[in-house]
Amino acid sequence: MSTSAGNTRTTDVSRRFGTVLTAMVTPMDERGQLDQSGAEELARWLLRTGWNDSVVVNGTTGESFATSDWEKASMIHSVKRVTAGTQRRVIAGVGSTDTRHSIELARAAAEQKADGLLVVAPYYSRPTQKGLLRHFEAIADSTDLPVMLYDIPARTGVAIAPETLVAASRHPNIVAVKDAKGDLVSSSWVMKHSELVYYSGDDALNLPLLSIGAVGVVSVVGHVAANQLRALTLAYRQGRVDDALRIHRDLLPVYTGMFRCPGAASAKAALRTLGLPSGPVRGPLTDLSEEETALLVADLIAAGLQTTLAHRPQVPEALARAY
Repeated sequence: MSTSAGNTRTTDVSRRFGTVLTAMVTPMDERGQLDQSGAEELARWLLRTGWNDSVVVNGTTGESFATSDWEKASMIHSVKRVTAGTQRRVIAGVGSTDTRHSIELARAAAEQKADGLLVVAPYYSRPTQKGLLRHFEAIADSTDLPVMLYDIPARTGVAIAPETLVAASRHPNIVAVKDAKGDLVSSSWVMKHSELVYYSGDDALNLPLLSIGAVGVVSVVGHVAANQLRALTLAYRQGRVDDALRIHRDLLPVYTGMFRCPGAASAKAALRTLGLPSGPVRGPLTDLSEEETALLVADLIAAGLQTTLAHRPQVPEALARAY
Protein backbone atom coordinates (compact mmCIF):
# COMPACT_ATOMS: atom_id res chain seq x y z
CA MET A 1 0.00 0.00 0.00
CA SER A 2 1.44 3.36 -0.96
CA THR A 3 1.31 6.26 1.46
CA SER A 4 -0.65 8.40 -0.97
CA ALA A 5 -3.23 5.65 -1.51
CA GLY A 6 -3.58 5.18 2.22
CA ASN A 7 -4.03 8.89 2.82
CA THR A 8 -6.71 9.05 0.10
CA ARG A 9 -8.65 6.19 1.69
CA THR A 10 -8.30 7.71 5.16
CA THR A 11 -9.58 11.08 3.99
CA ASP A 12 -12.52 9.49 2.18
CA VAL A 13 -13.53 7.30 5.13
CA SER A 14 -13.12 10.14 7.63
CA ARG A 15 -15.41 12.22 5.43
CA ARG A 16 -18.02 9.45 5.32
CA PHE A 17 -17.90 8.37 8.97
CA GLY A 18 -16.31 11.31 10.76
CA THR A 19 -13.82 11.35 13.62
CA VAL A 20 -15.90 11.30 16.81
CA LEU A 21 -18.83 8.90 16.78
CA THR A 22 -21.02 8.10 19.78
CA ALA A 23 -22.48 4.62 20.11
CA MET A 24 -25.97 5.80 21.04
CA VAL A 25 -28.32 4.14 23.51
CA THR A 26 -31.82 3.11 22.46
CA PRO A 27 -34.22 5.24 24.54
CA MET A 28 -37.15 3.42 26.10
CA ASP A 29 -40.30 4.69 27.78
CA GLU A 30 -41.32 3.75 31.31
CA ARG A 31 -42.90 0.53 30.04
CA GLY A 32 -39.68 -0.48 28.32
CA GLN A 33 -41.00 0.21 24.82
CA LEU A 34 -39.03 2.06 22.15
CA ASP A 35 -39.24 5.84 22.62
CA GLN A 36 -39.01 7.17 19.07
CA SER A 37 -39.47 10.82 20.00
CA GLY A 38 -36.87 10.34 22.72
CA ALA A 39 -34.47 8.92 20.13
CA GLU A 40 -34.90 12.07 18.06
CA GLU A 41 -34.38 14.31 21.08
CA LEU A 42 -31.28 12.46 22.21
CA ALA A 43 -29.77 12.42 18.72
CA ARG A 44 -30.45 16.14 18.40
CA TRP A 45 -28.68 16.74 21.73
CA LEU A 46 -25.69 14.55 20.86
CA LEU A 47 -25.25 16.29 17.51
CA ARG A 48 -26.11 19.79 18.71
CA THR A 49 -22.61 21.27 18.79
CA GLY A 50 -20.69 19.39 16.12
CA TRP A 51 -18.53 17.56 18.64
CA ASN A 52 -20.04 14.29 17.39
CA ASP A 53 -19.76 13.79 13.64
CA SER A 54 -21.98 10.73 13.67
CA VAL A 55 -23.99 8.45 15.89
CA VAL A 56 -24.00 4.68 15.77
CA VAL A 57 -27.39 3.11 16.44
CA ASN A 58 -28.30 -0.52 17.10
CA GLY A 59 -24.89 -1.44 18.46
CA THR A 60 -23.92 -2.97 21.78
CA THR A 61 -24.71 0.24 23.67
CA GLY A 62 -27.97 0.38 21.75
CA GLU A 63 -28.94 -3.02 23.19
CA SER A 64 -29.20 -4.54 19.73
CA PHE A 65 -29.26 -8.00 21.31
CA ALA A 66 -32.66 -7.14 22.82
CA THR A 67 -34.38 -5.05 20.12
CA SER A 68 -36.55 -6.28 17.27
CA ASP A 69 -35.88 -5.72 13.59
CA TRP A 70 -38.74 -3.21 13.52
CA GLU A 71 -37.24 -1.31 16.45
CA LYS A 72 -33.84 -1.27 14.75
CA ALA A 73 -35.35 0.17 11.56
CA SER A 74 -37.32 2.68 13.61
CA MET A 75 -34.18 3.86 15.38
CA ILE A 76 -32.50 4.54 12.04
CA HIS A 77 -35.60 6.33 10.77
CA SER A 78 -35.89 8.50 13.90
CA VAL A 79 -32.26 9.57 13.93
CA LYS A 80 -32.20 10.21 10.17
CA ARG A 81 -35.02 12.70 10.72
CA VAL A 82 -32.58 14.66 12.85
CA THR A 83 -29.62 14.45 10.47
CA ALA A 84 -31.58 15.22 7.29
CA GLY A 85 -30.02 18.13 5.45
CA THR A 86 -26.89 18.13 7.63
CA GLN A 87 -23.41 16.66 7.36
CA ARG A 88 -24.07 14.40 10.36
CA ARG A 89 -24.25 10.68 9.71
CA VAL A 90 -26.05 7.62 11.04
CA ILE A 91 -24.15 4.34 11.16
CA ALA A 92 -26.36 1.30 11.72
CA GLY A 93 -25.32 -1.84 13.53
CA VAL A 94 -26.43 -4.87 11.55
CA GLY A 95 -24.41 -7.64 13.17
CA SER A 96 -26.06 -10.86 14.29
CA THR A 97 -25.25 -14.53 14.74
CA ASP A 98 -26.75 -15.38 11.35
CA THR A 99 -25.42 -14.22 7.97
CA ARG A 100 -28.86 -14.20 6.36
CA HIS A 101 -30.32 -12.16 9.19
CA SER A 102 -27.44 -9.67 9.01
CA ILE A 103 -28.06 -9.27 5.28
CA GLU A 104 -31.74 -8.56 5.99
CA LEU A 105 -30.75 -5.97 8.59
CA ALA A 106 -28.25 -4.39 6.19
CA ARG A 107 -30.86 -4.05 3.45
CA ALA A 108 -33.38 -2.64 5.91
CA ALA A 109 -30.76 -0.10 7.06
CA ALA A 110 -30.15 0.91 3.45
CA GLU A 111 -33.90 1.37 2.94
CA GLN A 112 -33.94 3.70 5.94
CA LYS A 113 -31.09 5.72 4.36
CA ALA A 114 -28.38 4.80 6.87
CA ASP A 115 -25.01 6.25 5.92
CA GLY A 116 -22.95 3.20 6.81
CA LEU A 117 -23.01 -0.21 8.48
CA LEU A 118 -21.30 -1.53 11.60
CA VAL A 119 -20.80 -5.30 11.39
CA VAL A 120 -19.66 -7.15 14.49
CA ALA A 121 -18.16 -10.61 14.21
CA PRO A 122 -20.93 -13.19 14.69
CA TYR A 123 -21.11 -14.24 18.30
CA TYR A 124 -21.70 -17.58 20.04
CA SER A 125 -21.13 -19.76 16.94
CA ARG A 126 -17.35 -19.09 16.91
CA PRO A 127 -16.88 -19.55 13.14
CA THR A 128 -13.58 -20.19 11.43
CA GLN A 129 -11.68 -17.32 9.85
CA LYS A 130 -12.93 -18.55 6.48
CA GLY A 131 -16.48 -18.33 7.79
CA LEU A 132 -15.89 -14.85 9.16
CA LEU A 133 -14.58 -13.61 5.83
CA ARG A 134 -17.52 -15.07 3.92
CA HIS A 135 -19.91 -13.54 6.45
CA PHE A 136 -18.42 -10.06 6.08
CA GLU A 137 -18.22 -10.23 2.30
CA ALA A 138 -21.83 -11.41 1.98
CA ILE A 139 -23.07 -8.48 4.07
CA ALA A 140 -20.86 -6.04 2.18
CA ASP A 141 -22.24 -7.40 -1.11
CA SER A 142 -25.84 -6.81 -0.01
CA THR A 143 -25.79 -2.98 -0.18
CA ASP A 144 -23.65 -0.16 -1.50
CA LEU A 145 -23.06 1.26 1.99
CA PRO A 146 -19.56 1.51 3.48
CA VAL A 147 -18.89 -1.11 6.14
CA MET A 148 -17.02 -0.80 9.42
CA LEU A 149 -16.10 -4.18 10.90
CA TYR A 150 -16.26 -4.50 14.68
CA ASP A 151 -13.54 -6.61 16.29
CA ILE A 152 -14.39 -7.29 19.95
CA PRO A 153 -13.49 -10.88 20.81
CA ALA A 154 -14.27 -10.47 24.52
CA ARG A 155 -17.95 -10.24 23.54
CA THR A 156 -18.13 -12.38 20.41
CA GLY A 157 -15.89 -15.25 21.45
CA VAL A 158 -13.88 -15.01 18.24
CA ALA A 159 -11.19 -12.55 17.18
CA ILE A 160 -10.89 -11.43 13.58
CA ALA A 161 -7.39 -12.52 12.62
CA PRO A 162 -5.11 -9.85 11.11
CA GLU A 163 -4.90 -11.81 7.86
CA THR A 164 -8.71 -12.00 7.71
CA LEU A 165 -8.99 -8.24 8.14
CA VAL A 166 -6.47 -7.68 5.34
CA ALA A 167 -8.40 -10.08 3.09
CA ALA A 168 -11.69 -8.34 3.94
CA SER A 169 -10.16 -4.98 3.07
CA ARG A 170 -10.01 -6.03 -0.58
CA HIS A 171 -13.80 -5.73 -0.75
CA PRO A 172 -14.53 -2.19 -1.98
CA ASN A 173 -17.27 -1.64 0.62
CA ILE A 174 -15.28 -2.79 3.66
CA VAL A 175 -13.38 0.33 4.62
CA ALA A 176 -12.94 0.58 8.38
CA VAL A 177 -12.54 -1.26 11.69
CA LYS A 178 -13.93 -0.48 15.12
CA ASP A 179 -11.14 -1.96 17.19
CA ALA A 180 -11.88 -3.25 20.70
CA LYS A 181 -9.45 -6.14 20.61
CA GLY A 182 -6.87 -4.54 22.89
CA ASP A 183 -3.97 -5.82 20.78
CA LEU A 184 -2.00 -2.83 19.50
CA VAL A 185 0.56 -5.01 17.73
CA SER A 186 -2.11 -6.82 15.73
CA SER A 187 -3.85 -3.56 14.87
CA SER A 188 -0.57 -1.99 13.80
CA TRP A 189 0.11 -4.92 11.49
CA VAL A 190 -3.29 -4.61 9.81
CA MET A 191 -2.87 -0.86 9.33
CA LYS A 192 0.52 -1.47 7.75
CA HIS A 193 -0.73 -4.14 5.35
CA SER A 194 -4.13 -2.75 4.36
CA GLU A 195 -6.01 0.47 3.73
CA LEU A 196 -8.52 -0.20 6.50
CA VAL A 197 -9.19 2.93 8.54
CA TYR A 198 -9.17 2.30 12.29
CA TYR A 199 -11.44 3.67 15.00
CA SER A 200 -10.98 3.02 18.69
CA GLY A 201 -13.81 0.97 20.11
CA ASP A 202 -12.40 0.95 23.64
CA ASP A 203 -12.55 4.39 25.25
CA ALA A 204 -9.65 3.77 27.62
CA LEU A 205 -7.45 3.01 24.59
CA ASN A 206 -8.50 6.00 22.48
CA LEU A 207 -5.13 7.75 22.74
CA PRO A 208 -2.97 4.61 22.34
CA LEU A 209 -4.90 3.66 19.19
CA LEU A 210 -4.57 7.17 17.79
CA SER A 211 -0.83 6.90 18.40
CA ILE A 212 -0.53 3.86 16.11
CA GLY A 213 -2.68 5.25 13.32
CA ALA A 214 -6.36 5.25 14.24
CA VAL A 215 -8.27 8.27 12.93
CA GLY A 216 -11.08 8.51 15.45
CA VAL A 217 -13.28 6.90 18.08
CA VAL A 218 -16.59 5.08 18.36
CA SER A 219 -17.36 5.93 21.94
CA VAL A 220 -19.71 5.21 24.81
CA VAL A 221 -18.45 8.16 26.86
CA GLY A 222 -19.30 10.40 23.90
CA HIS A 223 -22.75 10.61 25.49
CA VAL A 224 -21.25 12.92 28.12
CA ALA A 225 -17.75 13.86 26.96
CA ALA A 226 -17.83 14.32 23.20
CA ASN A 227 -16.19 17.73 23.53
CA GLN A 228 -13.17 16.21 25.28
CA LEU A 229 -12.95 13.44 22.71
CA ARG A 230 -13.03 16.03 19.94
CA ALA A 231 -10.31 18.01 21.70
CA LEU A 232 -8.21 14.87 22.23
CA THR A 233 -8.36 13.74 18.59
CA LEU A 234 -7.70 17.26 17.33
CA ALA A 235 -4.76 17.78 19.68
CA TYR A 236 -3.14 14.54 18.62
CA ARG A 237 -3.71 15.22 14.93
CA GLN A 238 -2.11 18.66 15.31
CA GLY A 239 0.93 17.22 17.07
CA ARG A 240 0.03 18.58 20.50
CA VAL A 241 0.71 15.24 22.15
CA ASP A 242 1.10 16.69 25.65
CA ASP A 243 -2.37 18.22 25.39
CA ALA A 244 -3.81 14.93 24.13
CA LEU A 245 -2.18 13.10 27.04
CA ARG A 246 -3.58 15.58 29.54
CA ILE A 247 -7.11 15.12 28.17
CA HIS A 248 -6.68 11.34 28.21
CA ARG A 249 -5.69 11.45 31.87
CA ASP A 250 -8.50 13.88 32.73
CA LEU A 251 -10.97 11.38 31.28
CA LEU A 252 -9.75 8.41 33.30
CA PRO A 253 -12.50 8.80 35.96
CA VAL A 254 -15.12 8.83 33.17
CA TYR A 255 -13.70 5.65 31.67
CA THR A 256 -13.84 4.02 35.09
CA GLY A 257 -17.36 5.23 35.83
CA MET A 258 -18.95 4.40 32.50
CA PHE A 259 -17.62 0.84 32.46
CA ARG A 260 -17.93 -0.13 36.12
CA CYS A 261 -21.31 -1.55 35.04
CA PRO A 262 -22.37 -2.49 31.48
CA GLY A 263 -21.92 0.53 29.22
CA ALA A 264 -25.53 0.71 28.05
CA ALA A 265 -26.81 0.81 31.64
CA SER A 266 -24.21 3.40 32.69
CA ALA A 267 -24.86 5.63 29.69
CA LYS A 268 -28.60 5.52 30.36
CA ALA A 269 -28.03 6.35 34.03
CA ALA A 270 -25.87 9.34 33.09
CA LEU A 271 -28.45 10.56 30.59
CA ARG A 272 -31.25 10.07 33.10
CA THR A 273 -29.33 12.19 35.62
CA LEU A 274 -29.05 14.90 32.99
CA GLY A 275 -32.78 14.77 32.25
CA LEU A 276 -32.27 13.37 28.76
CA PRO A 277 -34.17 10.50 27.12
CA SER A 278 -32.90 7.13 28.23
CA GLY A 279 -35.35 4.88 30.02
CA PRO A 280 -34.66 1.42 31.42
CA VAL A 281 -32.42 -1.24 29.93
CA ARG A 282 -33.83 -4.56 28.83
CA GLY A 283 -33.00 -7.89 30.39
CA PRO A 284 -30.64 -9.50 30.94
CA LEU A 285 -29.15 -6.07 31.72
CA THR A 286 -30.25 -4.28 34.87
CA ASP A 287 -30.48 -0.58 35.60
CA LEU A 288 -27.96 1.03 37.91
CA SER A 289 -28.96 1.25 41.55
CA GLU A 290 -29.01 4.57 43.38
CA GLU A 291 -25.62 3.73 44.88
CA GLU A 292 -24.14 2.83 41.49
CA THR A 293 -25.56 5.99 39.95
CA ALA A 294 -24.05 8.07 42.76
CA LEU A 295 -20.64 6.53 42.07
CA LEU A 296 -21.01 7.32 38.37
CA VAL A 297 -21.98 10.94 39.08
CA ALA A 298 -18.96 11.26 41.37
CA ASP A 299 -16.71 9.98 38.58
CA LEU A 300 -18.15 12.51 36.11
CA ILE A 301 -17.63 15.32 38.60
CA ALA A 302 -14.08 14.12 39.29
CA ALA A 303 -13.35 14.46 35.59
CA GLY A 304 -14.50 18.09 35.67
CA LEU A 305 -16.58 17.71 32.54
CA GLN A 306 -17.55 20.96 30.84
CA THR A 307 -20.20 21.09 28.12
CA THR A 308 -22.71 23.60 26.79
CA LEU A 309 -25.54 21.70 28.45
CA ALA A 310 -28.58 23.91 28.80
CA HIS A 311 -30.04 24.22 32.28
CA ARG A 312 -32.16 21.23 33.22
CA PRO A 313 -34.03 21.22 36.54
CA GLN A 314 -33.46 17.50 37.02
CA VAL A 315 -29.68 17.85 37.15
CA PRO A 316 -28.24 17.75 40.68
CA GLU A 317 -26.52 21.03 41.56
CA ALA A 318 -23.08 19.43 41.87
CA LEU A 319 -23.38 17.76 38.49
CA ALA A 320 -24.78 20.89 36.89
CA ARG A 321 -21.65 22.75 38.00
CA ALA A 322 -19.47 20.02 36.50
CA TYR A 323 -21.32 20.32 33.22
